[in-house]
Amino acid sequence: MGAFTEIPVTVSALEGMPEDGNRYEVIEGELHVSTAPGFPHQAALAKLFSALDRYLDMNRIGRVLWGLGVMFDEYNGVIPDLLFVTNERLQRILAGNRLTGTPEIVVEALSPGKVNESRDRLVKRQLYSSRGVSEYWIVDPETRTVEVCRKRKEGGLQPAVVLQAEDDLTSPLLPDFRVHVARLFE
Repeated sequence: MGAFTEIPVTVSALEGMPEDGNRYEVIEGELHVSTAPGFPHQAALAKLFSALDRYLDMNRIGRVLWGLGVMFDEYNGVIPDLLFVTNERLQRILAGNRLTGTPEIVVEALSPGKVNESRDRLVKRQLYSSRGVSEYWIVDPETRTVEVCRKRKEGGLQPAVVLQAEDDLTSPLLPDFRVHVARLFE
């Protein structure tokens, strides 16, 4: 949930946040706090990470990373659940321990609750869209679906498809990558 503040929160201010099991992010200067994810959330992400990691072991085009901070600017710093970045882009945007630019694919798994869902489906999609993310995958453990949003030619992310259990998750950014959606929720 966003916390109203009269003065915008900066990414630098996050360094002083307590280690309390919560995830702190700043979007457009507003502080967002998420509680630690539950089992279905993490289990689906683990399956997806494993599939992407196996694919990238065979196709050394980039890296899949889990829970790495992305600092777009002083008022926008988030921690996507998963992200994919090509080797070429990684060299340009890695600064210290954080990414300071846009990864190609960002993945968020929905946590229970309307505030969490709204943040991931609306607020983060808008942020990722404005920063040039090519694909945004929203994994929903409750409905066992994956919503794929893709960058339009005229800019911005637009929902492309909602994949059901019987579908395969693929991407033009990952040639020959394929994972059966049902597998993510076993």
